[in-house]
Amino acid sequence: MTTIERNLQQVHERLKQACTLAGRDVNAVALLAVSKTFDADAVCLALDAGQHAFGENYVQEGTEKIETLRRLRPGVALQWHCIGPLQSNKTRPVAERFDWVQSVDRLKIAQRLSEQRPADLPDLQICLQVNVDGGANKSGVEPEALAELALAVSRLPRLKLRGLMCIPEPVPDFETQRDLFMRAKGLFDQLNAQGLVLDTLSMGMSDDLEAAVAAGSTMVRVGRGVFGSRPAKVTSGA
Repeated sequence: MTTIERNLQQVHERLKQACTLAGRDVNAVALLAVSKTFDADAVCLALDAGQHAFGENYVQEGTEKIETLRRLRPGVALQWHCIGPLQSNKTRPVAERFDWVQSVDRLKIAQRLSEQRPADLPDLQICLQVNVDGGANKSGVEPEALAELALAVSRLPRLKLRGLMCIPEPVPDFETQRDLFMRAKGLFDQLNAQGLVLDTLSMGMSDDLEAAVAAGSTMVRVGRGVFGSRPAKVTSGA
């Protein structure tokens, strides 16, 4: 058994226990393996262990890895998520190669993704990143502006608005973690009550996935817990 396979088993066991404590079905929470800064061989090991959804933060690194995996594993269905801050001049390769973008926080970005998504590909799946704890230097739409942005994005062609993503500042205790995630859950519920049909609440990482599951997360993004400590940061574009 490889280290990555063992790590994946441990993460799935954590998810199972978290769902049991929260009274939720374990199948209601998906695992996104965050492969940023790890090479294609590491992704292949995770794929061999049954993981098919991967998250990338850096556009150039991610697109190169997607092409490499297509060559290494032709015909194997992988799901690629762009989860890092996205600049307007980097939207085209994302629109052309990724399956999901979880970090949309401006209408301009969504419009460019819509315009640049090839017509022969399925709709690009979108989550809006929301700044739930007011961090001044963080990406994410402010909660007060979320409903307007969500409605506008939901109307764009070749995009499918699926839900929300958040990355709160790290806090040490479970209760505070859960309270921050509950803010995102409340916004998610409000949007659904207003008529948007959303099914994805992407929140929780290696250090706080239990609190995220308790608050209603449907997708956790785990990098270190799957792949181990990260190598030196890649300097390619974000």
